[in-house]
Parts: sequence; structure tokens; C-alpha cells
Amino acid sequence: MSLFEAAQWLLGLLLTGAVAALVLNRLIRASLTAPRVRESGVPAGLPWREVKIRTVHGKTLFGWFIPADERAPALAILHGWGGNAEMMLPLAKPLHDAGYALLLFDARCHGRSDGDSFASLPRFAEDLEHAVDWLQVQGEVDETRVGVIGHSVGAGAALLLASRRKDIAAVVSLAAFAHPAGMMRRWLKFKHIPFWPLGAYILFYVQRVIGYRFDDIAPAHTIAAVNCPVLLAHGTEDETVPISEAREIHANRKNKQVRLLVMPGSHDEYGDLEQHMATVIGFLGEPCGWSG
Repeated sequence: MSLFEAAQWLLGLLLTGAVAALVLNRLIRASLTAPRVRESGVPAGLPWREVKIRTVHGKTLFGWFIPADERAPALAILHGWGGNAEMMLPLAKPLHDAGYALLLFDARCHGRSDGDSFASLPRFAEDLEHAVDWLQVQGEVDETRVGVIGHSVGAGAALLLASRRKDIAAVVSLAAFAHPAGMMRRWLKFKHIPFWPLGAYILFYVQRVIGYRFDDIAPAHTIAAVNCPVLLAHGTEDETVPISEAREIHANRKNKQVRLLVMPGSHDEYGDLEQHMATVIGFLGEPCGWSG
């Protein structure tokens, strides 16, 4: 083989590898894209209005604002991966009856909100931050008493946001996972993808795309920087995120106001949580300075 032929062979090999990597990266993105489920109902029986909230990249979030009394405490409520605002409605009436103004909204790439290049836990947190900012300038809301409720990825986003901002009054975390790498490993196992070498590359690629190391956004780590009261609620039958992960997050707390609520139920079923709403409302009440 001549030098020219060897150079051609090497160039062809490099091009083939580059194309293969491009195809693999696109397959990873496609397989990790959240399903979009649009709302089919409304907050019936509540005084709601549809709102649009600006977030980063010029995108707009869809939401329902449910006002309470003037200068009421308020909660921004965020769904999980593949969810939407409607899926969080079981929480709305008991919280509203307790005196809270509510904002239920869709993260980017979910429900009726704008799409973006991808969704991620940090982008959920960005959207949640803009939802909190929006609430704080509403005339019906006491801007000093705005808290957040999140489910699964939304719970991780709530803890991430509360670790960065000191004006979050309280966090209710529903079924948060301890570490994104653990969730990814369970996903790899479900898809029968071996960790070495493909799974390890997928984890590396995802961190590069979202722009964050998993360690820096893991709820098991961000909880240590949260200064407000936190309620970690988790179902004992959760097969998506084991109850042990809630205990891991709780064990890493630095704030003595972080509580763990263990209850019957699975990852996506809120019926069991409804039975514990008195505990949630009590947590958000006078012990946390939230007396309406």
C-alpha cells in the first residue's frame, strides 16, 4: 500500500467513525426525548386563568394561574418527565382551599409549552425560576411567601433552584431521584444496554449536551445547599425511583427543617398523596411561617 493509499484509508476510517458518532448521538437524543402529552382538561371548579410565561431562549411556557385571597402565599407546581400541568391537578383543590394561590405550568418540550433543542433537569429549573419570578410580581401574591412543588425531575429542579436562590419559602419534593446517573443506569438496564462501553458514553454525552456534570445537579448533593424548609415525599411502592433514594437525599441534608414523608403509592400515582395532603399543608403552614 502506497502512502497515498494509506492516507485515503485512514481518512475513510475517520469519516466513517465521525458519521457513526453523529448517528449514535442523534439516536441517543431521540431515545431520551420526553413524550409530549397535551392537556385535555382544565382546573374545573377553581377560579383559574390561562397564562403565558416567558423563559430562556425566547420560549414561552403554558400555565394555569389559580388566585386565592389578595397577598396570598403561592406555589409554583411542576410536573415530571413527560408530564404536564393537568397531571398535577389533584393537588390543586386542597392547596387552594388551604389559602394558596397556585401556578401549574408546563416545562419546555412538555404539554402546551414551546419546544426547545432538548429538555433536562437544569432546563426544568430554569423554567421553574421564571415561574417563581412571574408569581412574585402578581398583585394577588405575597412575593415573600412563594414556594415550589415538583414531581420526579421537577422535584430535582425544585431542589436545584432552592439551592441557588434564598427567596424560596419552601419546597415539596415528590418522588425525587438522588442522582441522575442512577436514573440513567436504570434506564440503560431497562433498555438492555450494557454500561461498558456504550452506556458510559451515553452518560458522558448527556452531560456534555446539557452542560452540567450530574454530580453538580444531583438532588443528593443540592439538598446540602438548600436553606428553606423541605418536605421529601416518596411512595413505598415506587419502582421508578426506589424509596432508598429519598432516604439518601434526606441523609445529606444540612438544614434541620428537611423532613421525609414516606407513604404508600407508586411513582406517578397522586391518589395516595391526596390522603396525605393534611401533612403537606401542615408542613407549609405555621411551622414554616406560612400562616395565611
